[in-house]
Amino acid sequence: MPRTLLPFAVDDISALARSLRDQLAARTEPPGHVEMLNMLARGAGDRNFQQFRARTTASAAPPSPEKGPEPDLAQVERTARHFDGEGCLATWPAKTSLQSLALWGLWSRIPAETFYSEVGFNQRLNAISRIGDPALLRRSMVHAGLVSRTADCRDYRRIERQPPPEALALIRRLGAGQA
Repeated sequence: MPRTLLPFAVDDISALARSLRDQLAARTEPPGHVEMLNMLARGAGDRNFQQFRARTTASAAPPSPEKGPEPDLAQVERTARHFDGEGCLATWPAKTSLQSLALWGLWSRIPAETFYSEVGFNQRLNAISRIGDPALLRRSMVHAGLVSRTADCRDYRRIERQPPPEALALIRRLGAGQA
C-alpha cells in the first residue's frame, strides 16, 4: 500500500510545543505511536489524528471535475444522418432511440421562453423539419417532456432541460448551438 504524506503545519509552533509538553507531563509513561499522533493532532488544533487526517486529506485532494458519461458518438452519427445540411430533420428515424435523439435536435432549434399556438408550433416544426408531419413531432416532443402544452392544447412552449451527453453532441454536430 503506498504511503501518503499528510501536510502538517501549525500557525504557532510555540503553542504546539506547550501543548505537547503539557500532554507529556500528564503521562506516567511514554506514549505509543497512535497516542503520539493524537497528541500532535491536538497540538495542531484537531480533536484527534483521525480528524486531522480527514481535514488534511479533504483539503489536499484536488477537486474532481464533474464529468458525465461520454456520449455514444456512433449513435449521434447515425442520428445526424437524418438531418440535412441546414440542420433540419429530413427523415424520421425508424429506431426509437434515434427518434428520441432527433427530437433533441429539434428541441434545440425552438426558442426558449416562447409560447406558440398549435398552428404556430406546427409552422415552427415545418420550418425545422422536412418530414411533413408536425403532429407526429409535436406529440412526440410532448410525450418526451421536451415541450409542454396546456390542457386545451392551445399553447406550446419548450421545456428547459439539460440535454443528455448524446443530445449535446448531436446539437453541436448539427451546428444548432448549445441549449
